[in-house]
Amino acid sequence: MAGLTRLKARYIIAPLSNGNIVLMLNIAKRSRIPWDAILGAEVVQAYKPMPQAYLRTADVLAMKPDEICLVAAHNGDLAAARSCGLRTAFVPRPTEHGLAQTTDLHPDQAWDLVASDFIDLAERLQL
Repeated sequence: MAGLTRLKARYIIAPLSNGNIVLMLNIAKRSRIPWDAILGAEVVQAYKPMPQAYLRTADVLAMKPDEICLVAAHNGDLAAARSCGLRTAFVPRPTEHGLAQTTDLHPDQAWDLVASDFIDLAERLQL
């Protein structure tokens, strides 16, 4: 959580999830994740990787797409976000699908930022 806390000092941090809000609230409570908001399919009425999921998120935040950075461990989500004008950061989650995970272990494109974890991301952003 230290990396997220450092990011939160300067940036809005919020999940852009296809999961429902109650699920995301429970995750935040159990894990003590310091999100500023919970965004996603219920809020914007679109699922990732549909362009509306990213563009309506910008509208909800009263921001331009290029003022938002999608931080994700999924190359496909990052590609969809980039195609909508969002900035991108790859942070791997190597055990998201168990120890035998074989996908999304490494960036498959030159994303705006690549970090090993959220502390590394905060350091790259000079926080």
